[in-house]
Amino acid sequence: MKIHTQNRIKLFILFLLYTACLLTPLINRADRYPKNFDIDIQHYQFKLWLSDKNDSLRAEATLTLNFKKAGVQLVRLDLTNTTSDLQGKGMTVTGITSEGKSLSFSHRSNELLITIPNATVGQSLSITILYRGVPDAGLAIKQNRYNDRSFFSDNWPDLGHHWLPLVDHPYDKATCEFIVIAPSHYQVISNGLLQEESLLMDGNKLTHWKQSVPIAPWLFVLGVADFAVQYVDSFEGKSIQTWVYRQDRDAGFYDFQTPSNEVLSFFSDYVGPFAYEKLANIQSNNSTGGMEAASAIMYSEKSVTGKRDVLWQTVITHEIAHQWFGDAVTESDWDDVWLREGFATYFTLLFAEHSKGRDEFANGLKSSREQIIKYLLKNQDAPVVHNQLSDMAKVTSTLTYQKGAWTLHMLRKMVGEANFKNGIQSYYKKHFNANATTTNFRSEMEQASGLDLKSFFSQWLYQEGMPKIKGTWTWDSKKKELKINLEQIQSNSFSFPLEIGIVTNGNQSPEIKKMNVGTKQSTFTFPFETKPASVILDPRTALLAEFDFGQK
Repeated sequence: MKIHTQNRIKLFILFLLYTACLLTPLINRADRYPKNFDIDIQHYQFKLWLSDKNDSLRAEATLTLNFKKAGVQLVRLDLTNTTSDLQGKGMTVTGITSEGKSLSFSHRSNELLITIPNATVGQSLSITILYRGVPDAGLAIKQNRYNDRSFFSDNWPDLGHHWLPLVDHPYDKATCEFIVIAPSHYQVISNGLLQEESLLMDGNKLTHWKQSVPIAPWLFVLGVADFAVQYVDSFEGKSIQTWVYRQDRDAGFYDFQTPSNEVLSFFSDYVGPFAYEKLANIQSNNSTGGMEAASAIMYSEKSVTGKRDVLWQTVITHEIAHQWFGDAVTESDWDDVWLREGFATYFTLLFAEHSKGRDEFANGLKSSREQIIKYLLKNQDAPVVHNQLSDMAKVTSTLTYQKGAWTLHMLRKMVGEANFKNGIQSYYKKHFNANATTTNFRSEMEQASGLDLKSFFSQWLYQEGMPKIKGTWTWDSKKKELKINLEQIQSNSFSFPLEIGIVTNGNQSPEIKKMNVGTKQSTFTFPFETKPASVILDPRTALLAEFDFGQK
């Protein structure tokens, strides 16, 4: 995720969370990464030698590629090269081979260009890259809070190439494996299933993890530390594990004992099958929030309190939600990152509704709405879906998290619960272990609901801002009539259904009326026998808007 840094924590503190007549067509957008659909990288194997003597990494990467077009002669990978700007850090390639033959290459400006013989359609090719260096990012080699040395990856959003040669973009998913040779006192955790753990004669230990489900390269994960490890539970035969610092054994085992199994069960029922071979919750020193690496989620050192802190239990739910949205179904472009963050945020709320009730769900939505309002006061407005994102520092924001979540909430209200759930399940099934776009998601929701949702998606995802509604109500005792005057005071215009709650003396529950607002100024009248005690806009927390409303 994304704001897996201090901003992420701020978003979680407010519990992370939660039609339209726009004529503007949806825009086809794509971020600026140089994709090459002629080449499909199917598998990465990384063999790494780690040391306690220095931070230098010795490595061997073997990539298996398949060619979709004949005549391909150049393979492009991302890999940070050693430069003076990095004070000697970066990676140096010492040789590249394929089928026992050396390949020529160039390595400049963080691009590794490998010359290969003319490829044929459907050809599979294995390339091995030998390299070494000190990572300047992506893999943090540093002391943890107990001053123990550790190695933790943090590839989000495109930092994997600072220590691994790969296509550093989510569009090209692949299986992966890590073979790590490190001093024997370390435990090693990575994606997938453990294949081997062997003590070597030189005082090192070889640990081999293999992920057999394709994932985006930034989700490749590695943690090397003095861990305490607990096999907590299982879900549908798949292990649920806890990996925490040895000093935090008791507190960490207690904190991570819940709520993984319950969350896995809820999302599997609501969305579809859990994609991966295990679920490990990992304490690390390379995140200030959570990082949803597939099958092996990393959390901040501070996540372990021994108190099952509500905040961190919510973070766990959010990161597990990502195993479905972002990991199993991955955005095709960084422009569509809301398909990851907005979905995980909203489904965290859906789990809260399931486990704690409607009030908890509504409170999360209200907090989320306040977050959006505050964000827009201090930041230049922008749509949820990026337009050819080039600055990766701006890949996530309150808009991709909270406004994305609110868009899903309003969509659910618009199409109905059954259609929403069917659309979610169809979207997940069709793009399972693959990639998707906002247009793909809209298509599935339209098929599930039978509605044309182009205007809805245009308005809430591609248009900037949100409604700011100012209004008054009056009651005419002669006409026995309630009159509602509304004005949208933001610069652009929105169209949406808006509920009002009319409270009368002696009744605690409001009577609900619905208005369809489609212009900057609107007036609505309702017959009403007695003067209301109060009139409330959006009593059931159904609309993303800022309200200034009262009796005239």
